[in-house]
Amino acid sequence: MARPRSHIAPPDIAGSFHCVQRCVRRAFLCGKDEYSGRCFEHRKAWVEARIHLIAASFAVSVYAYAVMSNHLHLVLRIDPEEALAWGDDEVADRWLRLFSPRQDSEAAAEEKRMRLLADPARLDLIRQRLGSLSWLMRCLAEPIARRANREDGCKGRFWEGRYKCQALCDERSVLAAMAYVDLNPIRAGIANRLDASAHTSAAQRIESARSEAATLTRSLRPIAGDLRPNFALSVADYLQLVDWTGRALAPGKRGRIARDAPSILAVIDRDADRWATRVAAFGCGWARAVGSANDLIALAERLGQRWIKGARLATKLG
Repeated sequence: MARPRSHIAPPDIAGSFHCVQRCVRRAFLCGKDEYSGRCFEHRKAWVEARIHLIAASFAVSVYAYAVMSNHLHLVLRIDPEEALAWGDDEVADRWLRLFSPRQDSEAAAEEKRMRLLADPARLDLIRQRLGSLSWLMRCLAEPIARRANREDGCKGRFWEGRYKCQALCDERSVLAAMAYVDLNPIRAGIANRLDASAHTSAAQRIESARSEAATLTRSLRPIAGDLRPNFALSVADYLQLVDWTGRALAPGKRGRIARDAPSILAVIDRDADRWATRVAAFGCGWARAVGSANDLIALAERLGQRWIKGARLATKLG
């Protein structure tokens, strides 16, 4: 039975989440549709640009993303309290990034900005929306849907009505979700190397490292937005970890779990087998939340349930 998303992502509490938005219709979001013969690869750039725009507008940090043929993944942290602390000018400026006036001119933008600043009640509502996960997903998906519908010459739904949302209860769960998302093109057979996994956060991190080698030694930080402290591991550690995880999970590739795991893995998980299982479980083992057994049991109690999917797996992983 579907539950209100607010049970998993309370609108007034900061949290980290793995979100998945899928398309309806036979037509692809991106890539080549073998059924119609049309290619929609250019739409991936639309989605990536929109992800960076929402990161610059909402009280959010985006840690990982992957734009696939008929769905997209996001790993993010959103903080409603951060948005509530913004002044009126900042709220108006961030909202105008998302909803610019129809007339593309500085005068029209300034006029709309002044109207917003003259309406405190409207600004308070916008402040709440800029800290809302539901509004973030709406502002990400709706413009893409409208643009794709115009290109396809049709009307109607482009995305499924509900996006999937998993709560990530601790830093290890966030890192596992990031690895799972960055490995999506490899698992789908679209790419066989991280640097060939176009339109993912891993590819963006690698591109940044190529243009500025010092990036590799820096602490791992959000790919867009910057709301919280960085992770303890470096960018190089993370890319090595994801590369190894892809080899460990993908059949037919060399590299055994117990033999050549990167040293940083000992800091994140107790052993390599547990880490590989933790990442692979995003496909079917985890459901509404990912974390320790205590985290999942606490969530089940908050939801008024006696059991929640993933609790047994969390107990096994420790």
